[in-house]
Amino acid sequence: MANSRFEYVKQFERENFLLPETHIVIRVDGKGFHKFSAHYGFDKPNDIRALNVMNRAAQAIVAQFPDIQMAYGDSDEYSFLLRRTCELFERREMKLVSTFASFMSVYYVMEWNREFPEKPLVIERLPTFDARAVVYPNAQTVRDYFSWRQVDCHINNLYNTTFWKLIEKCGMTGQEAENYLSGTVSSDKNEILFSKCGINYNNEPEIFKKGTVIVREYKEENHVESPSERQKQRIAKARKKAQISVLHVDIIKGDFWSQRPWLLE
Repeated sequence: MANSRFEYVKQFERENFLLPETHIVIRVDGKGFHKFSAHYGFDKPNDIRALNVMNRAAQAIVAQFPDIQMAYGDSDEYSFLLRRTCELFERREMKLVSTFASFMSVYYVMEWNREFPEKPLVIERLPTFDARAVVYPNAQTVRDYFSWRQVDCHINNLYNTTFWKLIEKCGMTGQEAENYLSGTVSSDKNEILFSKCGINYNNEPEIFKKGTVIVREYKEENHVESPSERQKQRIAKARKKAQISVLHVDIIKGDFWSQRPWLLE
């Protein structure tokens, strides 16, 4: 940048550098997706094609940035876990959140055009996303964060499934279904689905009940506790070439994490 007498204005810029040696989670959320889904006529309670768009967009982001260890998504939201020691964009918060939000918006549009050629996007209803970055001090809080998001997925999906099935199969209005479900707990909703709608919730697709996990898979020998500089280079190269898996599994229990110790370093 050329020097000039106007350069003093740079003094007003401020950067927030996220704490080193902490786990960064960047959560990307759709903006106004209730109206967006209504405009493009999403299937209720879940539109598998729209979920495919979201999942493929997130997968493209994971492939773009090797520092992403895993991602978890549900509906119009995705959370990306970065390596504890990552130095992506020097850990500048604004750079991270703006990059992830813009990449999700761009990839979503690309994947939408592939999945929904019969529903071209219009300028009045374009998909846009915002993002936030949160740092977590240890492995347990990271696990608790992702457990929180998966529990939220389950609660929302059980409610939405019951709500829309009452409308579809029992002829209720939206207000009647809402009133009927008021004060119910999970066991009540399972019973309502079974007795009134003939649906066993356990048989619903896992992608709806558990959300989607995108994980960078390593071989165990690539995980080293205190790597030398040469080993760090080898691990970084392996990370770029690592297989990216898309799963619909339980991430609350310990099995997912114990099988992948490199996720939490």
